[in-house]
Amino acid sequence: MKKKCCVLGSLLLVLLMWGPAWAKPVRIGLMCPLTGSWASEGQNMKRIVELLVAETNRAGGINGDQVELVIEDDGGDPRQAALAASRLSTKDIVAVIGTYGSSVTEASQNIYAESDIIQIATGSTAIRLTEKKLPFFFRTCPRDDDQGAVAAKVLAALGHSKIAILHDNTSYAKGLADEARALIGKSDQTVVFFDALTPGERDYNAILTKLRTAAPDIIFFTGYYPEVGMLLRQKMEMGWDVPILGGDATNNPDLVKIAGSKAARGYMFLSPPVPADLDTPEAKDFLAAYRAAHAGDPGSVWAVLAGDAYRALVQAIAATGDTAPDKLAAYLKNDLKDFSGLTGKISFNEKGDRVGDLYRVYEVDADGKFVPRP
Repeated sequence: MKKKCCVLGSLLLVLLMWGPAWAKPVRIGLMCPLTGSWASEGQNMKRIVELLVAETNRAGGINGDQVELVIEDDGGDPRQAALAASRLSTKDIVAVIGTYGSSVTEASQNIYAESDIIQIATGSTAIRLTEKKLPFFFRTCPRDDDQGAVAAKVLAALGHSKIAILHDNTSYAKGLADEARALIGKSDQTVVFFDALTPGERDYNAILTKLRTAAPDIIFFTGYYPEVGMLLRQKMEMGWDVPILGGDATNNPDLVKIAGSKAARGYMFLSPPVPADLDTPEAKDFLAAYRAAHAGDPGSVWAVLAGDAYRALVQAIAATGDTAPDKLAAYLKNDLKDFSGLTGKISFNEKGDRVGDLYRVYEVDADGKFVPRP
């Protein structure tokens, strides 16, 4: 009998010692473009969320449970994103953060919705993503209609009467272009050119020649930073000094690397604040930790919005004490009000859209730095 008690006592001691290691972690997915033309965005998303996960776990986890990050590369490609979403949906995740491009996010939405998984996109601004009434879809970035209104106001303030609008036929870029054209059509300005380029090409002289023939006062480009970098460089090479205003997907320092600092100088773009301009206490603490780990700031605000998605999820899980998607979604829509995010206060409406205006106008200076335009 004594021997049996000793065995049971030893077993109990082992269970007590190893129990925490057996506790089920909170598994959160991250889907981002670690390869492809948007890889710099995805790599920054990964670094930021990994940093925040480590901070959460050092502080004891969420309600005592450690967080485990499960990462899949979507390659910035809709087909690859669908495969990545399918893999993540089988890995017992409570939610997924991502992704960057609207068309890439759209390829994953139904997969997560059918699996009842919370999804918080970070750089996907296409309007229709939240018009589908998917109950578990959210985003920490603004929508294209918000940006379209800002673009129309900025173009009017700059005093240009003949506007060329160039997009790339992606969900994001075409949506923003359509919004801007509709709003400009209600003003004294005229849209003299509306067309698309093919993303990923190395030579845009043909489309630049077509644009020049239309004789615009300014070009509003709604695509992504790799393409506008090429446009700026080749526009300078052909001796055309027409200004370009870009949308928020051009907010990436690689733009200057592609264009060269001379060609990029004076380029303007709309964006939520760049990382160096984030001024919340949470952002300052986060940026100090990021700089210590990576010897510099994140490349763009879109990666920081992935950090906001993670922090909102942690808050929802901690507050509800649950990981059920319906409870998390209800909390995010009804109870998360003016949450102190890295990029400012965060609230979501019933559609899952972030509430509030984040946009500013930036310009590339002589040193290739992004500075707020007066």
